[in-house]
Amino acid sequence: MSDLSIRLARARFRAWHRGTREADLMIGGFFDHHHTHWNAADLAWFEALLDEDDVDIMAWAMQRQPAPQKFAGPQLQALEKLDYVPR
Repeated sequence: MSDLSIRLARARFRAWHRGTREADLMIGGFFDHHHTHWNAADLAWFEALLDEDDVDIMAWAMQRQPAPQKFAGPQLQALEKLDYVPR
């Protein structure tokens, strides 16, 4: 198993075990929808995101609160679309 595969598996687990169903669906759903296209830098961005509080991540995704500059870019824009959350 490669280092990238191990990191992806760890990130998937962390994304789907946040503590609330809402956060699991949002963060886990984002992972499931996007991770197949990630390179090492994209995964590093997501790993840093996972270190943040769920309420902050959800507020950034719903554009209720501005995200820190370190998260700005195409992945944050994809997170904000919320098209990966099942209805």
